[in-house]
Amino acid sequence: MNILSIETSCDETAAAIIQWAGGTASVLANVVSSQASLHAKWGGVVPDLASREHIKNIVPVIEETLERAQMTPDDIDLIAVTEGPGLMPALLIGVSAARTLALVWKKPLIGINHLEGHIYANFVGNDQKKAFPLTALIVSGGHTQLMLMQDHFQYELLGETQDDAAGEAFDKVAKMLGLPYPGGPIVAKRADTYRNDHLQSATLFPRPMLDAHNFDFSFSGLKTSVLYFLKKHEEEKKDEAFIDMVCHEFQEAVIDVLVGKTKKALELHPAKTFVIAGGVSANERLRNRLRTLIEERFPDTRFLTPEFIYSLDNAAMIGIAAAYRYERMSAEERSALMATHLTLDPDANLPLK
Repeated sequence: MNILSIETSCDETAAAIIQWAGGTASVLANVVSSQASLHAKWGGVVPDLASREHIKNIVPVIEETLERAQMTPDDIDLIAVTEGPGLMPALLIGVSAARTLALVWKKPLIGINHLEGHIYANFVGNDQKKAFPLTALIVSGGHTQLMLMQDHFQYELLGETQDDAAGEAFDKVAKMLGLPYPGGPIVAKRADTYRNDHLQSATLFPRPMLDAHNFDFSFSGLKTSVLYFLKKHEEEKKDEAFIDMVCHEFQEAVIDVLVGKTKKALELHPAKTFVIAGGVSANERLRNRLRTLIEERFPDTRFLTPEFIYSLDNAAMIGIAAAYRYERMSAEERSALMATHLTLDPDANLPLK
């Protein structure tokens, strides 16, 4: 089965073709058109601007994806698209394109949750029949959640952020420091520079909710702590070494919380597999800290991380999730997908269920 998948939940126009055979998903083509440079001057994604760019890019991206896979519409068996969550103006473009193609090409269409896609990005090239129970740490610009799965598509929310998401906090702190958008990768790079030159950490900032008896997160207070610290050191903000130090101290605070909450979750809910998902999962410091945690404290748990190209928003992850969902559908459910082009609507707050 060949799946054409489309992703436009934020500022990436993406399409991919996934081949599903023998319970394994393979990526035949994966194309992403980024708008990061366009939104950089605004310090964040502007929804209407993102929507206009998606309109301009969606057809060329789909055409390039088919060309790379050396396929025509006749070779496609299923179309998948991000249904939500995300920015509504951006989601509308992807869903509209998918509905149109499903109608014209007479193909079944399935909507996929964006966060589900991030989780299933860990399953590229793998048959995960023995992966459960599975714990997922979802960390992105809009979400920070700990999710427990007893089987495919059985989700139990253990905890989530009560305010800012981890990725959002990275971007806001970067802006405070005068660093360009997107801030996460730059903060991480500068933090690495500082850590390579210094053996000890100053522990300047708090670890919010780390000792709370739950699995929830909060990063708004940490962000505010950085803001007040910088107001007391206005002159030092001109010093590149000072900026590196703040990046390091802030990143360590975030990662300490993420790792600490993960440890508590795995202690209470032993898992065969642990995965990280979402854009912040590309952070190497976070990956390494979590890998060390699993190896030292939970040796019976398998640690999976997506390849870096599948950590950020992409359509391959949407196609992989669609493949697993389609395989588990009844004949009646599959038949009903032929009419999805009439009913599928985007949902900016789509829950994971």
